[in-house]
Amino acid sequence: MSTPDEPGERRLTGPDSAPEAKVATKPGAGARTVRTIGEVLITAGLVVLLFVVYELYVTDIFSAGKQATASSQLDDDWKNGRELRNDLVDGKAFAKLYIPTFGSDYHFTVQEGVGPDALEVGPGHYKGTSLPGEPGNFAIAGHRVGKGAPFNDLDQLASCDALVVETVNDFFVYRVLPHDDEVADWAATKGVDPKCAKVKPLADPAQQDGGPYGETFGRKIVTPNRGDAVAAVPYRADNPLPKASQVALLTLTTCHPQFSDRERLIVHAVLTNQFAKQPGNGGYPQLLKQIGEGA
Repeated sequence: MSTPDEPGERRLTGPDSAPEAKVATKPGAGARTVRTIGEVLITAGLVVLLFVVYELYVTDIFSAGKQATASSQLDDDWKNGRELRNDLVDGKAFAKLYIPTFGSDYHFTVQEGVGPDALEVGPGHYKGTSLPGEPGNFAIAGHRVGKGAPFNDLDQLASCDALVVETVNDFFVYRVLPHDDEVADWAATKGVDPKCAKVKPLADPAQQDGGPYGETFGRKIVTPNRGDAVAAVPYRADNPLPKASQVALLTLTTCHPQFSDRERLIVHAVLTNQFAKQPGNGGYPQLLKQIGEGA
């Protein structure tokens, strides 16, 4: 009888010994289905990620180039004395929009029309609405996400913030109207701010419904079907006032909330000043000082 110490009964172990071979088994139908679904989901996720990157960043690059070209062409037109005409050409730039609240370098050239091609360049003018400085409603649309996103921060505008529109001959200064929750105490609160000297609620307290401008406030959230937000008298498609009696307004519209087109964010502003452009008068930087917005 042998013992464990005898050579015939020893089992050598060490790094060179191999484990017993295991027989590979094929995955079942359920496992294959799960793996296929996982691969599809990963692919779909990558596609969505690439789309988001394209919408948020790549379209910004394309739009920046188109905006620069439009601005350069407009500057050339102005140097050559092209006048602002009532019969604007689709896709043609005719004005510049400045919002000092967003920085002294914030400006976009405005094109005629609000179709996809125009809005890829920058803010677009609603055809048929008033021109800068005119009675009625000068209305502009702009993207909030991607394609330059000129109106990305539109929800941050406060009452009395300045919106400046430049044309070939003039600067028009508009200021955001009181928000609906500011109207009741306006005269005793924000209305005393010097920047608000020419800004007051448009609703008529003597009329139960506030009169023609009873729904016009500095900021509103509406459904996309409220096209009357850009009517000559906002939210009054029946146009209850003759042109000469209409308030000169600027309306900005964009999608709301961010990354969604479920609603529309509307900003209404009233014309407070008009400054004729003169050679050597300092242009927009000097204007900012005149209206109390400069450093």
